[in-house]
Amino acid sequence: MAIKQFDAAAQSFDVKRAEVEFHNFASLGEPERASRVYREENMRRGAVLKALREFVGPLTPYLEIGSNAGHTSLMLENEFGARGFALDISADSLRHGYALMDQWGVTKGPVRMAGDALHLPFRDGSLQTVFAFQMLSQFMDIESVLMEVKRVLAPGGVFFFAEEPMRRWMTLRLWRCPYEEQMKPWERRLNRWGVLPFLVQDVIGAGQEESFGIRQNHTMNLGHWHALIRKHFGAQEYRLFVPERGWLERAVKKVAVRLDPYGSQWRAARLLGGTLAAACRKEGGDSGPRDWPEAFEELLQCPDCGGELGRDASEILRCPACSYSAELEGGVYNLLNSRDRRELYPGDRPDIIDFSRPGHEASLGEGWYQLEGVFGNRYRWTGAEAQLVLTNVRGGAQRLRIRGYRQDRPEPTRLGVSLGGAALGEWMLDRPGLFVIETDLPAAESYRISLTVSPVEKEVGGDRLLGVNFSLIRLLPRTE
Repeated sequence: MAIKQFDAAAQSFDVKRAEVEFHNFASLGEPERASRVYREENMRRGAVLKALREFVGPLTPYLEIGSNAGHTSLMLENEFGARGFALDISADSLRHGYALMDQWGVTKGPVRMAGDALHLPFRDGSLQTVFAFQMLSQFMDIESVLMEVKRVLAPGGVFFFAEEPMRRWMTLRLWRCPYEEQMKPWERRLNRWGVLPFLVQDVIGAGQEESFGIRQNHTMNLGHWHALIRKHFGAQEYRLFVPERGWLERAVKKVAVRLDPYGSQWRAARLLGGTLAAACRKEGGDSGPRDWPEAFEELLQCPDCGGELGRDASEILRCPACSYSAELEGGVYNLLNSRDRRELYPGDRPDIIDFSRPGHEASLGEGWYQLEGVFGNRYRWTGAEAQLVLTNVRGGAQRLRIRGYRQDRPEPTRLGVSLGGAALGEWMLDRPGLFVIETDLPAAESYRISLTVSPVEKEVGGDRLLGVNFSLIRLLPRTE
């Protein structure tokens, strides 16, 4: 089949890059917290799947898109007996799934692949079920994702998605709010009372991901979701999850359910939003149970040309039609198309300081402490000042992108950036957690950059003076 071209209107390339970086951090930056969150998510998702199990029917072969570490795929494999694939745009977060298997004591895992939900590397009609959790809202054109899902589903196959936000009517939309651990004390208090959701612009947590560069689509209310699903699927079943945070939301929800002519939650969902879970059946005959193929590559297609993929004795996937190939690297196949793979996974380059890759220290000057962290999300602390050098390998004007992490401290942190002694700007970091800053650079062959941080604090149990830590510093063409 012909491969469709990348649709920048559905999701820009900058957003894809931000998702690769953010998923690495979400999976690897705080491993203990991530493991706890993954268990909680699986409990919720497993309960919804069981409630809709009769409608969904056979699961194998399945695909989970936007799978992050593939933790829900582990549940599908070990609790539901399904066989299939976990796909995420971040290869490193997928590799973290192997650590989860050891930690959770499970033996069955999915085939893991880095890939794009708008450009799935699967043949038409090859899959029985497709799963998606908390990922459709990251696309400005959600219909494009549904059309691609429908393409790879077999007739009678099911698209199962959950935890997608429904736009609420009852809110003043005043500002974007981060996750609870990054809230200011007064925001936490309003959230406990159930008042905060009546004030913020969209779902709680959007502020953090927006600041990182991930754009989210929170325009879909319950009616929009229903119309889109009915347009593309022949049958569907829903589960609505309307929030009850604090006394105010509980009171409004109770009144809305009483006023609904059927006593359902539909009116409450329109007023208060919440999340939607849906099982959507593709039109066509019931294909019934299917076996997991002995050669899983029979279900795949080349991301570049749409041709067949073969797998050799070295576990390399190859396309004989266009010479595309993908090695099994750390247990993950990278099946992004060649253009996206080159840009999102550039390897060692002098315009990128990725603290998770060996050799990055060659670009660092004075002021950096030793390397810390875990695989996929390593970082270095600085004190009050640190230097680095980046080389402009593409030419032209560039944009500097800096990713780091600020600890929870009583007073704001000032981060200054200068180029050759000339100040580029100063940023005030007043919330704990991950941060990203960007600033424009003029065209030059190389850039000698200084970072200044204030205030610094003495390390607990040590002698170092610590500012913030950094995990990625890179150049981007300013035209992107």
